[in-house]
Amino acid sequence: MKKNNILYSIVLLACASISLASCDSYLDKMPDNRAEVNSEDKIASLTTSAYPTSDYILLNEYMSDNVDDMGPTFANYTSRFLDKVYSWDDATDENNESSENLWESCYKAIASANQSLKSIEEVGGPTTTKLKETKAEALLCRAYSHFILTNEFCMNYNSKTSINDLGIPYITESETTLNPKYERGTVAHDYEMIDKDIQEALPLVGDTHYTVPKYHFNSQAAYAFAARFYLFYEKWDKAAEYASVCLGASPKTMLQNWDKMQSYGVTNSLTPRCNVYIDASSNSNFLLLTSISAAGLFGGNYSYLSKYSHNTYLASTEDLLANNIYGDSHDMRCAPMTFTGSGINRVIVAKLPYMFEETDPVAKTGYYRTVYPAFKADLTLLERAEAYIMLKEYTKACDDLNTWMHNYTNSNVVLTPQNIETYYKALNYATWNAPTIKKHLYPAFAIDAEGSIQECMLQCALSFKRIETSYEGFRWFDIKRYGINIVRRTINAAGKPEAITDSLTTNDLRRAIQIPFKVREAGLQANPR
Repeated sequence: MKKNNILYSIVLLACASISLASCDSYLDKMPDNRAEVNSEDKIASLTTSAYPTSDYILLNEYMSDNVDDMGPTFANYTSRFLDKVYSWDDATDENNESSENLWESCYKAIASANQSLKSIEEVGGPTTTKLKETKAEALLCRAYSHFILTNEFCMNYNSKTSINDLGIPYITESETTLNPKYERGTVAHDYEMIDKDIQEALPLVGDTHYTVPKYHFNSQAAYAFAARFYLFYEKWDKAAEYASVCLGASPKTMLQNWDKMQSYGVTNSLTPRCNVYIDASSNSNFLLLTSISAAGLFGGNYSYLSKYSHNTYLASTEDLLANNIYGDSHDMRCAPMTFTGSGINRVIVAKLPYMFEETDPVAKTGYYRTVYPAFKADLTLLERAEAYIMLKEYTKACDDLNTWMHNYTNSNVVLTPQNIETYYKALNYATWNAPTIKKHLYPAFAIDAEGSIQECMLQCALSFKRIETSYEGFRWFDIKRYGINIVRRTINAAGKPEAITDSLTTNDLRRAIQIPFKVREAGLQANPR
């Protein structure tokens, strides 16, 4: 394969593992002048910069079926960047939520992780508990950023085609030159390398030196990541195994406290609810990450970017307000909130906070920020249920689905394979103007026929996951993994779907976000279109 120069977005990141200095300031210095990272404490401190500072949340939400076009009345509540994302077009306008920022943020994190790993070897290897745990953290950080990059910028992994599908450069060395060459490998290779890093990390994982473990790859976060990765890797037994290690013997004690969130009621400020959701002392949260993101605005009672919205029609027919096997939204412990009026038609469950970092007190300018759970018990539980369904261990899957459902709702329904089959089999598959909570599934891996126990239980698990992860960007991954077809529809003034403007089918190449323009200009091969 031809080697490519991706100077713009990876090479300039070599020094990111030492500091957050600008590209210009880095290029003014020779690599030999970098600060030495030659002690346990310095290496551990360096590894804290091995987490991405941009996220996929808004990018994924606006690409998914969690939003509709609200029509001409909302025409001013958008941006050119957002129009491109919603339409699955290649980005030409960039901002803090952009794919370019996500790309660079992940590669900066990878550069830091690689420098940490190099420094550990330079001090004699992981000879102490702290160095072992730091090595595990660095390996997991490297694997995680590559995992995000692969699942955003590549076609979905599957055992049939990924050996040929374009991957992303998997970087394992700390760069010391200004003109390295990289190959854009395959998705299969990326997954093999993530697998390798995870397997090397897990025996070394520990929490003894963390001051605030929830902001690091602590033991639970490590196993939650492993469970998710192997679920995506179609290794169902490993996914279930690692999820079980993470969740322990009593998963129900680890789930989100929806009653406490509901206790704050509906107020102008949603901050108290959000603070519960991202509480670092909560058993539910395994790994919390901070990012430059407007996710708190999009998921709050603001008109910000509301042209494309999780609106009342969508919510009442497909997820938060829709009838489901547990009942309806009145059965939820933390009732979804509906905000309608001038410039807003949005149904939310307040989760992620809106924060503002002021960088210029005079001009009142700065960055939107948020905190989000990259891994949490509630989703890990549903991921284990999904793995059990693929293994056809339906009783175990029902145990997990029941645990999640009875924590999220007040429902008295007890799920069994039989009543799940009966309920979901009776539902119509969604169409653009007659939506339901059930959509056709076209995964590359084999599942039983439509209407079977397995397919109906997958419908249940995916429906629960869509609710659990609303406004967190995760639905996009399930759309890719299950080949779910989605449409772009316009909602009219009466709040009903009026027309289709586009659709995304199972094998549509736009499911892989185009790699950033500047990276393509530097020579890295573009995604096919």
